[in-house]
Amino acid sequence: MKKKIILRGALGFPVGIAIGYVITIFISLGWAGGYYTPCVPELVSMMGNEINAVILQTLLCGLIGTGFAASSAIWEIENCSLIKQTGIYFLVISFIMMPAAYFMYWMEHSIAGFLSYFGIFALIFVVMWVVLFLVGKHNVRKMNERLHKAKEEM
Repeated sequence: MKKKIILRGALGFPVGIAIGYVITIFISLGWAGGYYTPCVPELVSMMGNEINAVILQTLLCGLIGTGFAASSAIWEIENCSLIKQTGIYFLVISFIMMPAAYFMYWMEHSIAGFLSYFGIFALIFVVMWVVLFLVGKHNVRKMNERLHKAKEEM
């Protein structure tokens, strides 16, 4: 299991960077008036210049990717219920995402900003969880139908 966590974490780093980069493109398309905005102005101000801000954001996006990918091994713990796996996974990724989002100024630095960002994060998590649960349920039903059909043919 440790080897799987390390491998996934290593693969998650470049994936996190790529996802972060794609997000900046979409944000720039929607709100930057034809310009590319690699990070929020508050982060540039805090870091002293744009390149330092981009480097920090890149590293933090890589760490987010590492954390999400490595913690996906939680779903493979067979002696845990789905509810327990979901709770543990959500706590782990929350402890990764929230500080990173705070340091990158993806949220307003206030209690209201934190709660708003966390609410959106939790909503996205729930929507994705439900969609993936329904897809998994559908796949299990299809496999069971194929098994039942194969049994009948024997």
